[in-house]
Amino acid sequence: MSDLPASDRPVVVTGASSGIGEAAARRFAELGHHVVLGARRVERLESTVAELRAAGARADAAALDLRDRAAIAAFADECTALTGGVEILVSCAGDVLPQRAHETDPDDFATQVEVNLLGAQRLIHALTPPMVDRRRGDVVIVSSDVVRAPRPMMSSYVAAKWGLEGLARAMQMELEGTGVRASIVRPGPTLTGMGMDWDPDALGVVLDEWKRWGLVRHSGYLAPEGVANAVVAVATQPAGTHLTLVEVVPEAPVRRPRTDDGAGE
Repeated sequence: MSDLPASDRPVVVTGASSGIGEAAARRFAELGHHVVLGARRVERLESTVAELRAAGARADAAALDLRDRAAIAAFADECTALTGGVEILVSCAGDVLPQRAHETDPDDFATQVEVNLLGAQRLIHALTPPMVDRRRGDVVIVSSDVVRAPRPMMSSYVAAKWGLEGLARAMQMELEGTGVRASIVRPGPTLTGMGMDWDPDALGVVLDEWKRWGLVRHSGYLAPEGVANAVVAVATQPAGTHLTLVEVVPEAPVRRPRTDDGAGE
């Protein structure tokens, strides 16, 4: 995909203050890429960057608020200045509100769409045209398995992620032949900070609803590092190979063998 050595492709990762975004940024840095980490929680980014630099990696932190158009434009300019030209964009930032559609304040619903969909498109608009001009680049969009199996109590998140995958699918056709690949990584339930600030009562209602609709099959969850490995694999495929959609699901805990008396599992 690039005339540069594989490890010299500068990377931007949004949502990099925790979870999948942080894990992806760390993995790219470990492989030798210059990585710019973006998020609102700049102090978390700076802590991660300090660790990476201490290990000899090339990393920078830059403030990013996907609800703010001016902040997105400033972030894109800073990333370009820091790296000399972004080769890989990982759109990983997101937020989720645990409410029913008819009970969600329209302004709160709009904010969810702003963060999960519109902010991603604005960043793509800022950073992808130079990739097209150079005839190389990767845009990796981290979606969610709610696109395949919508979940109750997450209506605004589901709507935004459906839109995000629609955006990615259209981009795949629009970018064909430009040397720029748009890809989707669709993770299942993952142990991240998302949802950790929910009210415990709200969390209980959400889980009960998911169980009622058969959406909780087992107790396994993905580690952020597992999804990060998929993100890196997508972006580092050789020229001529395009992973358009990669689904990453948690493996169920290994069951104990059944005994003659029926115990186990």
